[in-house]
Parts: sequence; C-alpha cells; structure tokens
Amino acid sequence: MEIPKTEGIKYAGSKLRILPYIFEMLSQLNEIETVLDGFSGSTRVSQAFANLGYSTTSNDIAAWSEVFATCYLVANKPNRYYLELIEYLNNLNGVDGWFSENYGGIETDSKKVFQIKNTRKLDAIRSEIDNLNLAWEDKSVLLTSLIYALDKVDNTLGHYAAYLSGWSQRSFNELNLKLPMRLTLTGENKVVRDDIFKTVANNHYDLVYFDPPYGSNNEKMPPSRVRYNAYYHLWTTIIQNDKPLLFGKANRREDSRDNVSASVFEEFRKNDNGSFMAMEALKRLIQETNTRYLLLSYSSGGRATKQQLLDIISESGKLLEIKLIDYKKNVMSNMRSSNEWINSDGKHEEFLFLMEKAH
Repeated sequence: MEIPKTEGIKYAGSKLRILPYIFEMLSQLNEIETVLDGFSGSTRVSQAFANLGYSTTSNDIAAWSEVFATCYLVANKPNRYYLELIEYLNNLNGVDGWFSENYGGIETDSKKVFQIKNTRKLDAIRSEIDNLNLAWEDKSVLLTSLIYALDKVDNTLGHYAAYLSGWSQRSFNELNLKLPMRLTLTGENKVVRDDIFKTVANNHYDLVYFDPPYGSNNEKMPPSRVRYNAYYHLWTTIIQNDKPLLFGKANRREDSRDNVSASVFEEFRKNDNGSFMAMEALKRLIQETNTRYLLLSYSSGGRATKQQLLDIISESGKLLEIKLIDYKKNVMSNMRSSNEWINSDGKHEEFLFLMEKAH
C-alpha cells in the first residue's frame, strides 16, 4: 500500500514516521470503509486515511486539531479561491497589536517566540481573516496556512511552553502564507471536536485508530510537560483570537494551567485500587468503542507496560498483530534544560497493537 503524502507542523506527537507501519498492518484487513482517528492531533493519520478514500472521522478536543482536520477533510473550494485570499493576506501591511505586545521581540530580546516583524504581520492577518466573514471550512484553510507559516519562523524547539534564549535562524525569515496541500476528497468525512467517549457512543466504525496522549512514567516529569494544551496554547489563541489572560514566562493562556485543563489520558495519578487512572480510562474506551478493528499506538515512555496493554486488549477482543518501532527520541525529548525528566535508558519505542473487537 502506497503511503499518501501528509502535512504537519513541528509536533511532539507526530505520527509521520510510523505511517508506513500503520498502513502495512492495515493492508491485511478487508472491507474497511469507515474509520475514526480518535486523537487526531496534527491530523497526519486522518489526512492519510482520507487520502486513501476512507470515510474518515477526525476527532480531538483541541481547537487547532479541529481547524487542521476541517482544512484537509472538509474544505472543498478550488485552489484558486484560497490562493487569491492567501495572496491578499500576504500583501497586508503589519500592525502593532495584541500578538506583537505579548509574543514579539526585537533582535536584542531573549526568549521571545517571534520577531516583531512577524507578529506585526500576524496581527494584521489574523484580524483580517475575521473581517472576511468566511464560511468555517474556508476560514480553517486560512488559519491552517497561518499556523504553518508561523511554524516556519518561530524561536522554539517545537512547542510553546518555553522559547530559545537566542534567536533561531528561521526566526529571521519573513512570514509568508502558502496554500496547504489539498486532498482529493472521495469519502464522507466528518470533523468532531469532543470528548472521545462521547464520540464513540452510539457510532460504529470499521476501523478505529487511538493514539492517546499518555502521561509520562517518569515521576520527576511535571504534568505540564506532557499536556498538549500547555505545549500548543498559542495555536489555540491564534484560532480563537480571544486575547486571553496570560501567565508565566511563556505567556501561556490562563485556561492552559495544569489544574484547569487536563485529559484523563494524561493523568499521572493512581486510583484507590492502585491502578493508573490513564490506563483505566484506556480500558474503558476500548470496551465502549464499537468497531470491527482497533489499532492502538503506544509510546514506551507512558504509564503502562506492554503486558498491561495486552491484558486490556485480551479483555475486549483478539490481538492480531504487534509492531515495535525502535528509534531515537525526538528533539523535544533531548532538551538539555529538561534533562531531569528524561528517562535514563535513552530508548524510545513505539508499539502498534492491532486487535479485532469481540462482538
């Protein structure tokens, strides 16, 4: 099976490198028409599913994931329509606004996320996108284009919980929007922004792919380090354009505080029975998902052991195949400033579990 091309930003949970393994496993399955990408994140897996003609449902609780998925899976106007809008936005003069005040810096500043010339363009473009009064799917294409452009001129290691002390080389580049890579849409695709338990309730799929944001198994690792709402708060703000209250050195959104926003799948505590809450949630999710096949992705730095996952799977169906992908940790895991929470073995393994659900 040929792996379709996908697009994405610098993203801690990107599945770009394991797409070939995912589709190698799926090539053995028959009669797959409807699929659910339950924790779609930057939507690379959803894009690949849709590109292959599956009727794809992309689900996530993040505003930016909803925008990316709408751009790729739903927006259907011709390229020339979006290209004209993008050219218009690129030609706007920069202005001093809220983003420049909070995230822009001059060359002598340290630990700023963007250079002021690019936040001025951001302020002008983001305001004008709202002024255009576009349909949601068309607005999503422009917002995706804007976030991709910002991703190419930022001063980070790939997230927005901390910024580099010296300007990155790419931060000197000029912000320039480009048309996202459009898909040829043949399936009946849907985009859902909701709790995954609500999404799977009363719905049936031929195949479901789950890649939950597992909490780290390192006791020294602060919860904020693994919470995507904290990593990518700035994308939420760019999409909502709501000028939120900010806190901390990274100017995070107030609603991205760890005690305010957290997924049960990122939960690092145990329940009264001594079981990790995240694993109990995963067990319940697999049991409640109505699908013929279920593919589960799991990183070795998470809470569960391989045996615990096998036990969970055996309670709900038949294990068909396991794949182990062993590769070096990505750049975010090698941040020296966060060395205190890096697992000492230095290994980063990805497991793929393919199961057939019992009925």
